[in-house]
Amino acid sequence: MKFSVRFNNDLPAERFIRMAALAEEAGFDQIWVSNDLLWRSAPVLVAAAARVTSRIALGVGVFNPVSMHPAEIAMAASTLQEVSGGRFHLGIGAGADEFLAWAGLAAGPPVSRTERAIKELRALLSGDAPEGWPNEGRLRTGPASVPIYVGAMGPRMLQLAGRLADGALPLLLPPSRYQFAAAQISEGARQAARHPVSLDVAACIWCSIDPDRARARRALASKIAYFGASFSPDLLKDVSLTLNDFVSIQQAMSDGDIERATDLVTPTMLSLGVAGSVDEVVEAGAGMVAAGARHISFGPPLGPDPEQAVKALGAKVLPALRAMA
Repeated sequence: MKFSVRFNNDLPAERFIRMAALAEEAGFDQIWVSNDLLWRSAPVLVAAAARVTSRIALGVGVFNPVSMHPAEIAMAASTLQEVSGGRFHLGIGAGADEFLAWAGLAAGPPVSRTERAIKELRALLSGDAPEGWPNEGRLRTGPASVPIYVGAMGPRMLQLAGRLADGALPLLLPPSRYQFAAAQISEGARQAARHPVSLDVAACIWCSIDPDRARARRALASKIAYFGASFSPDLLKDVSLTLNDFVSIQQAMSDGDIERATDLVTPTMLSLGVAGSVDEVVEAGAGMVAAGARHISFGPPLGPDPEQAVKALGAKVLPALRAMA
């Protein structure tokens, strides 16, 4: 079994650095930090985390090829591999159209732009120029061995991960979606005549841990309010939701009324993650282990007190799930 923990890049830098050191101490195998637009720079955060850790793998989950050109992504990845002593993992995804629009950016179809970026990154990180680029279009620093993971929600993106990536970061909302995601990744691997077992598939769930269930649910609700409108329709239909259900929440967020947006999150929306006690998180994880998951990734908000949540995961959840594998 592998375990990873994911943080958003909304954390202040000093707090993220402390959380990275705490995650390594708690026994996690990987740390991932998001690179959501208009927050803190994930590559800078990872570089800082590399200085306070020595064992744990460090990943950006995910870059997108719209707001950052693949040449620049490759530059960041190869440099972070140097800085971390070979511990860097590169996450790539399409980028949420809603967030890209905030920066005045528009792009083509998500799967095709991600596939093109992966192929260009493979070439660049091998020390070559991508197809169609001039010979000068290559990294001057030479080859860098960096595993590429695909952040995915919908079936076509999940299949793309199976076809081309070293790993996958499927967002499982709800956690019971693991079997569907794993089947799509396996289908992509089959299409490319690859063995799916060779891929590191991180079953990515959201959890919010606190003895006070209401506090745990409130923390999860605030996260769902922020990201809900960017979810894949395929993902939402598993819990009988549509993007239209998030319109009033999105309007409240646009108005700057975060408390109202959080109030509008429904119990059905909360079922996308796990909010409550350590035992509830173990139960959700046990279901994924039984379904074949061999890498479980715990993501934000983690709880009203993220530091205590990471400690609780390390002390109680990880040992319990390792014993089940």
